[in-house]
Amino acid sequence: MKKTRLMVKVFLLVLVTILLTTACSSKSSTDTTESGDKGAGYTIKMAYVSTGTNLDDLPKVQEEINKITKKKINATVELEPIGVSAWDNQSKLMVASGEKLDLILSTSIFGNYALQAARGEFVPLDDLLKSHGKGILKVFSEDVLEGTKVNGKIYAIPSVREFGANYGFIMRKDIVDKYHIDLSKVKTYEDLTDVFKIVKENEPNLIPIVNAGSAATDSRLGGMYDSLGDGFGAINYHGDPKKIINLYEDKDYIDQIHLTRKWYESGYIMKDAATSKETAANIVKANKGFGYFNNLKPGFEAQESRLTGHEMVSVTLSDSYMATSGATAFGMSISKNSENPEKSMEFLNLLYSDKDIMNLLANGIEGKHYTHNSDGTISLPEGIKESKYVFNNWEVGNNFLTSVWKGDDLDHWKQLQSFNDSMIKSPAYGFTFDVNQVKSEIAACQNVVNQYRDGLGSGTLDPDKTLVEFNKKLKAAGLDKIINEKQKQYDKWLKMQ
Repeated sequence: MKKTRLMVKVFLLVLVTILLTTACSSKSSTDTTESGDKGAGYTIKMAYVSTGTNLDDLPKVQEEINKITKKKINATVELEPIGVSAWDNQSKLMVASGEKLDLILSTSIFGNYALQAARGEFVPLDDLLKSHGKGILKVFSEDVLEGTKVNGKIYAIPSVREFGANYGFIMRKDIVDKYHIDLSKVKTYEDLTDVFKIVKENEPNLIPIVNAGSAATDSRLGGMYDSLGDGFGAINYHGDPKKIINLYEDKDYIDQIHLTRKWYESGYIMKDAATSKETAANIVKANKGFGYFNNLKPGFEAQESRLTGHEMVSVTLSDSYMATSGATAFGMSISKNSENPEKSMEFLNLLYSDKDIMNLLANGIEGKHYTHNSDGTISLPEGIKESKYVFNNWEVGNNFLTSVWKGDDLDHWKQLQSFNDSMIKSPAYGFTFDVNQVKSEIAACQNVVNQYRDGLGSGTLDPDKTLVEFNKKLKAAGLDKIINEKQKQYDKWLKMQ
């Protein structure tokens, strides 16, 4: 009997030990899998804008990237490209729904970076940079990351590219040569009118200006104003550097809006420009357009020549300016929906330190999407006219790690660095607006801008009839309160400089 009791006790002791060991083992396995250090690893979902370029081979490129990330950080990445026209709604839905999302493009071009950060849509990155992002910290000067701060915290890592721009018009060189157009005589935007007239009269199947939405105007304003992130209160580069103004009532803006309207009425701008979602490069590629307004940089002509399939030439019509928003134009943020911010930062860190990953992401697979030339550049493989993988590398990572395409100078990235170093800094460079006091007013004003900007910026709407109405609605939405708050913060910032 005693022997039986003893055997029962031993059995129970062994059973408890097994259960405890199993439980601890299970917990350990779960913990390491979630952190991505062992087991199956963690999958990082990354959402970004696609401008309608060919991405047929994206799964193959993703697979090659994951071979590297699996070994280096025991994680894989799931690339989630979203078209320009769907970006605003779809990206907002992804965040609001709470679905798994780790890295997301943050932008002051296609969105409102500062407002999104203030709303808590992004994870603050300061501590994560120190613990898991040392490669990133080696790349950037302190003032660039300063430009991404909202309420004193970093919420985005900018792509390494030009951090400012000059502005002008880029166009098909064959048409310029065919009609002996002398671009040296084009000194102002108004001077382009004669160029557009020649194209319109002689090439009826080509639209002189193919910018969609408000880009025909917005791409000229960049060389005139520091929008201070959201455009609701700006600084005119040629005005009082201490005065924040209503951009939409400023004389330079009004002059440009009227010029755009003049071009539209002359038939120089697409009739559906206000509603078109097609990229300007694609329209030129389809032999339907002559050129488009854009921010420029070293190598831009070669870049656009590859995208359009036509040799392109540009004319520069502004000085080169660097505003704080240059740092927030395009970058990557960690979404509040991320289940593993640490692992997301590890992958982000590789985008700034790993040459192989960046070349895959930016250029695709060697031998399939590009080949190396004897001069050190890369080009499409022999017999391939169009790559099945074209990525918008200006959005993400350290582009200075990537190979240079044939047509660009071999020292292209050095030229771009020099371009950055030579820019005129905005008088407000380094100033970031704390939007917390006026978040609802900014949202309301953004709704008004969304209602009018494309119509006015494309020339579709008559500014004589709608500009007053536009400004009246902005003021009703709280624009003056935003400007007053921004001026108060800017005055305080100026005193500290």
